Amino acid sequence: MHVLILGGTTEARRLAAELAADPALRVTSSLAGRVAEPRLPAGEVRIGGFGGPSGLADWLREQHVDALIDATHPFAGTISRNAAEAAAEVHVPLLALRRPSWVPVDGDRWHPVGSLEEAAAALPALGRRVFLTTGRQGLAAFTGLDDLFFLARSVDAPEPPMPAQTAVLLDRGPFTLDGERAVLREHRIDVLVTKDSGGAATAPKLTAARELGVPVVIVRRPALPPGVRTVADVAGAVDWLARLGA
Repeated sequence: MHVLILGGTTEARRLAAELAADPALRVTSSLAGRVAEPRLPAGEVRIGGFGGPSGLADWLREQHVDALIDATHPFAGTISRNAAEAAAEVHVPLLALRRPSWVPVDGDRWHPVGSLEEAAAALPALGRRVFLTTGRQGLAAFTGLDDLFFLARSVDAPEPPMPAQTAVLLDRGPFTLDGERAVLREHRIDVLVTKDSGGAATAPKLTAARELGVPVVIVRRPALPPGVRTVADVAGAVDWLARLGA
């Protein structure tokens, strides 16, 4: 059985490692190529896009893929839509592996928004020194907020356009609670902006913000295409695949 994993996440790497240990499976992980030095998963790896849903459908046919698992980032909406269209065209079973959303607890000061643009609009009323943890490709939404200071954290250096007062912090998770506390204090952060990525690797910033009374502007994740079956963890994906091959 040939399994294609649309990856790039921690869960995708864990899934690839587990499946690649099974000699009955051929496992290929596809990475978008947006990170200069990605952490490569076990099994075969391809890097780069497919050329939209039709290109992905062609690849599924040519490589005789038996199952497609979308384990991309919860905000990789275009890839997920392409996967749904391609799987339907080629009649390949599709599963989405999505870590659960974060859930606020007592003491959190969350301000949910629907987009980065809405996040930018909310900032002037909330703070002046912003910890921006939405990735290097979304900084353009915050240009024009020249009176605010932004600390932008990303794996690779972002490219313009970006806000006038921007300091870049290059780092890769998982992050620790002590480390996140130190970042907020050292840079005198009074508002945090993040996407609802879920998972434990980047959650400590939410705890640190709660402890320090820092408000959090949190961008809601996009919905998956209708009809796509979803599991919340690697064990669920392995079980789905086992049932598929039974």
